[in-house]
Parts: sequence; C-alpha cells; structure tokens
Amino acid sequence: MIKVVFCDMDGTLLDAEGKMPPQFDEVMAELKARGVLFAPASGRQYSALLKQMGKYIDDFLFVAENGTFVARHDKELFSNELDRGDILRVLDAAGEIPGAYPVVCGKRLAFVTDVWKPYFDAMRQYFTQCQFVDDIREAAEKEEVIKVAVCDAERGHAEEYIYPQLRDAVADPLQVVLSSGYWVDIMNPDVSKGAAIKKVQQLLGVKPEECAAFGDYLNDVEMLESVGYGFAMENAHPDVKKVAKYTAPPNTEYGVMTKLREMIAQGMMG
Repeated sequence: MIKVVFCDMDGTLLDAEGKMPPQFDEVMAELKARGVLFAPASGRQYSALLKQMGKYIDDFLFVAENGTFVARHDKELFSNELDRGDILRVLDAAGEIPGAYPVVCGKRLAFVTDVWKPYFDAMRQYFTQCQFVDDIREAAEKEEVIKVAVCDAERGHAEEYIYPQLRDAVADPLQVVLSSGYWVDIMNPDVSKGAAIKKVQQLLGVKPEECAAFGDYLNDVEMLESVGYGFAMENAHPDVKKVAKYTAPPNTEYGVMTKLREMIAQGMMG
C-alpha cells in the first residue's frame, strides 16, 4: 500500500501555464481520507510552494530547493547548507559564462542582482521571497545558503550553454544538476530529491515500496529511483523515462491526477 506520494511541480503536476490541476483539491481530499501523505518535491523555493499550496501547510510535507530544504507544519525537518568558499567558487564560474544569471538561495530568502530585472516577474514564480543586492557575493554572508541556481534566462537552453561549463568548473566536489531547460542547480554532493526522500522515509518509518513519485526532468531521477512506484511523465526528458518504472500521461493532461485516481480505484492507497 502506498503511504506517501512525492511529486515534482513544473512539467509534472502543473500544466503548461504553470497552473494547478482543476481536480487537485478533490484528489487530495481522497488521499487524506486514506491517510496518504502528499509531498511536493521541487526545485522551487519553499515560499513559492506555499504560494500555490499554502492552505495545505499542515497536511503536506514540502521537499523544496531540490531536496536542500524539507519542512512539515511550517517547521524545518532538515536542510543542507553550502560552504561559503564553494558558493563563491560557483559565482565566479557563473560570472565567466555569458548569459548566466545566478540566484543565491537561502532557506527563506533568495538574492539576485539588477541583471535580473528584465526577467524578475518570471523568476518570481520560483522564488517568491527574493531580494535585490548590489553584490551577490556578499549575500552569501547574510543567510544560510542551501543552493545556487543559475538560469539561462535569455535562451532557455541551459543544457547546452550553462550546464557543461558549470559541471566542468565546480562539479568536484559539488553537484551540478540540470533542473529544466532554463535552470541549473548547484548543491552539496550528497543532496538530491532522492536523498531527501530517503531521509523522509527514515523519519516517517515508511519503506520505498510504500512510496510513489512523479517527475519529468533530470533532477527527478534519484527521486524516482528512491520509491517503489516511480512515474515519468509522458513529456519527460528521455533520460528520465529510461530509469522510471512507470509512465503517466503528460502534465498538459493532468497525468498525475489520472494515475492517483487509478491507484485509489485499485485499492493501492492507504
């Protein structure tokens, strides 16, 4: 029986316009009635997840910032902070890449410079709590930093223009993850959605076979491998489909809701 469902947001739960499925509340009520815990697992900031799911703050478990910050009942369960020297090394590497826009991600607040102003509205869907600073390097001293996100804001081809350079520059020992067509996330080497899920499983006393997960991009691979029922969306990156045991209809057809309802009907939940 499935007791916990982990679910990516962009390209997975949300439709092409970034909107929630119209049947979301109804399905969540069915899960809650069966004692199943729903856990958004995203590269988004914790506050950005709350913006869309704030009314579920006491019902859901939130895996934010690609597993670097996990909370329940609005309290931190665990997090993973970057060393200041590593942060500066990432910022130096990003500064050498034309068109690379970094975001220094603290637990509750993100920091950017004025270069972000033309794209600020788009960025706010991922980082709702964000502050402009004159020197982003100094921002690393203002708050506990859990991740540096770098965006290919102008081209939207991070896999080609940003990811290889950052991987070559800082991947030893840091982890460089392609999160979408626009975003590359840099974290400590032992951090991922999958690593966070394993910690959650230990804390809750649930087994991998009692968990399901849905994802679409490369930052979801470890998550899908950490559960018994790993679903790649039909619109997922080819490499994600290779590792997933199951497939769900595309996010544009609200495939997560379809599969959850199927599993409820089959008596697999609870």
